[in-house]
Amino acid sequence: MTRLKLSDIADEKPVKLTIEVPARLHSDLVAYGVVINGGNASGAPTPEQLVAPMLARFIATDRSFAKARRTAQPG
Repeated sequence: MTRLKLSDIADEKPVKLTIEVPARLHSDLVAYGVVINGGNASGAPTPEQLVAPMLARFIATDRSFAKARRTAQPG
């Protein structure tokens, strides 16, 4: 089984954000959704559903960002 960095997609109240991504990235996001769905395209998360959790995971694991954020916050 493939170990992916993204394990589940939380269903939270969204804030609308419009972005443009390259076609190749869109294709990769579609493929990622299929893989995360066990190889089944039917019912796989859409790219729109994947972007927010991927960004959240990226920010949560960025140690440099966390350090800079702690430094910038008045204590």
